[in-house]
Amino acid sequence: MSDFGTAAIFFVTFLVIAYLRSGDWATLALICGGGVFAVLTVLSLKPYILRRFATWGHAWQNASTGSGYQQTRTMASAASGGLVGVGPGEGWLHNVAAGDTDLVFGMLCEEWGLIIALLAVGSVITLAVFAVRACRAGRSSFYVIAACAATSMMVFQTCLNVFGAVDILPLTGVTFPFVSNGGTSMISSWGLLAFLKATDTRPNASFAIRLPSRREDRKNAALAPQAGEEWEADYEEN
Repeated sequence: MSDFGTAAIFFVTFLVIAYLRSGDWATLALICGGGVFAVLTVLSLKPYILRRFATWGHAWQNASTGSGYQQTRTMASAASGGLVGVGPGEGWLHNVAAGDTDLVFGMLCEEWGLIIALLAVGSVITLAVFAVRACRAGRSSFYVIAACAATSMMVFQTCLNVFGAVDILPLTGVTFPFVSNGGTSMISSWGLLAFLKATDTRPNASFAIRLPSRREDRKNAALAPQAGEEWEADYEEN
């Protein structure tokens, strides 16, 4: 599929996995060099992507044409919502193409207000903080890398959706996790959360068998001699 936004998300996720697996900056630099070459090749084969990059930062100069029409309407509707919004279903951005999918951040600002929109972004960032903290207590490196990769996908996808809608980044046409309309997007987002849940080591937090922590290992090691002495005393008495 000719989807540059999804390709960018997978590439960033691949960089995160490569860094967590090796930690070699030279390898990452080589991968980025190959990625730049691939982007230049894609731009030469897909000229419509180059037109989107040409519109980046100049949306208001192309407000009446197809290249900047969606972004200017999104920014105008987001500004009209204020802090608390005009009310659910009372906005007009849904009349614009992809208003409830690729441009859903503008609709969220318009109908629910800037506060709710920023809280929605903060919810995704909270998942990223949880994944970083799970690196210290993950069950294994596999779960940690999977959780960080899943979180990087959601965070970068959110950045492309939010910043693309307000012309800070090129509009690549990706969804906002758990907010944009679409069944496959919602299912994929819940699937990514499963990797985050697998790293949760709290008691009774998941159905997976929880391995003992280092503190519990030291505690069991300290109690082992006492249990052995009690068993020997009972044996001598009998």
